[in-house]
Amino acid sequence: MPYIEQKDRQPFVASLNLLSDVVIGRGLSLGELVYLFSMVAKLYLLKHGKSFVTICMIMGAFLCAALEFYRRVAAPYEDKKIDANGDVY
Repeated sequence: MPYIEQKDRQPFVASLNLLSDVVIGRGLSLGELVYLFSMVAKLYLLKHGKSFVTICMIMGAFLCAALEFYRRVAAPYEDKKIDANGDVY
């Protein structure tokens, strides 16, 4: 999951700060968000080489990130909506 040690996050701080200027300052379209994810995956692929294992690793990372996003963001949001609007089950 995305919980790497604090010391291992340091190399990403400057780049993430620059990226936040675009993401938060200007905003992104859905297409631009997908483009950003795709470019990171492409860089990983360039570094590690195109192979079945590398492709699976990238897809697994996307899946794990999606599942973690659902667990931390979407599920609590859905729970609030259930409370506000009533459950369907």
